[in-house]
Amino acid sequence: MKKAVALLATLTLAAVMTACASNSDNSKTTTGTTTNGSSAVKTKDTVTIAWYPNESGADLKDARDEIGKIIEKAIGKKVEHKTTTDYIIAIEALANGNADLSFMGPQGYIEANTKNKKVQPLVVNSGASGTLDDAVYFSWLNVRKGEESAYKSGDAFSIDNIAGKKFSFVSNSSTSGFKVPSAGIVSYFSKKDKYKSLTTDDLLQGGKDKFFAEVLFGGSHQGSAVNLLTGKVDVAAFCDTCVANYVELASGSANKPGAVYRVKQGAAEPFNTLIGKEFSLISVTPVLNSLFAINTNTVSADDIQKLKDAFVSDEVTKNPKVFLPKDSKDSGLFRQSSGKEKFLTVEDAWFNPIRELSK
Repeated sequence: MKKAVALLATLTLAAVMTACASNSDNSKTTTGTTTNGSSAVKTKDTVTIAWYPNESGADLKDARDEIGKIIEKAIGKKVEHKTTTDYIIAIEALANGNADLSFMGPQGYIEANTKNKKVQPLVVNSGASGTLDDAVYFSWLNVRKGEESAYKSGDAFSIDNIAGKKFSFVSNSSTSGFKVPSAGIVSYFSKKDKYKSLTTDDLLQGGKDKFFAEVLFGGSHQGSAVNLLTGKVDVAAFCDTCVANYVELASGSANKPGAVYRVKQGAAEPFNTLIGKEFSLISVTPVLNSLFAINTNTVSADDIQKLKDAFVSDEVTKNPKVFLPKDSKDSGLFRQSSGKEKFLTVEDAWFNPIRELSK
């Protein structure tokens, strides 16, 4: 954990650049207690998972369903999936108890936890080492292929020229699609006299006297990528994992500035009309992995422990529908690269580096 925290805290700030429908009327509510009997928990016969827009597409239905089967087997309750079109819907649903679980980025988790301290981490997917030391994904700043030379200083990539451009974020509740890139932009440009008073709020809207000429929000990482590839913006923030099912490395080194990615043949919506389109990475920043968060006020301590045991089990680790084999052509939420990837339990404090970005 210390290595991952140090990596994120150092590189994020230094790099040049991350309400569902209400409870079913048919849900039965019972009263349970924590394992030590210290507090009552209202539990339901149905467990509801709220999914971010990034994971709500039809191409990921099988992956969502497989997670649901794991939960149903572990605690013997029916799982209801709630797909969403906005980060805030999932965050609010988890915080207010209309959802019991959600797969979310660190920033969304922190927002839900701030609203309701009963929202806590369940599990996070490990890094290639099988530990938390490298449990990171990557926040990218991207431009269309052929336009990357405008974002170089000598042989190195630079973000100096993103000022005044049309820019796309994902959502202001996105870790890798807003929180991390915006912190990096402010950290870099505030060292210049012209932008010494720049704040994150200054990046939310574009205009003649603003940092960006225009600012769009894609609503999802896929949507932000589409904003770039369709010419709506000049530069876009999105992450590697959320577009991994739709693109392939065309040249360069994966997750390194200068890498070129191409929308691959057979890509699902919203990339199905953009086959062959390419983009280049101009900035890459590591971000702490996303997590399954749980509302501990709607799920009993016994069930939470059963869920943790199930997620970290060898059965789930070796499930090819959860952790796709390295060369699988299927779409999924997680993919094996080393064969050591798995779920791990994690504490709230592990996400403090993201909290620090707001201070």
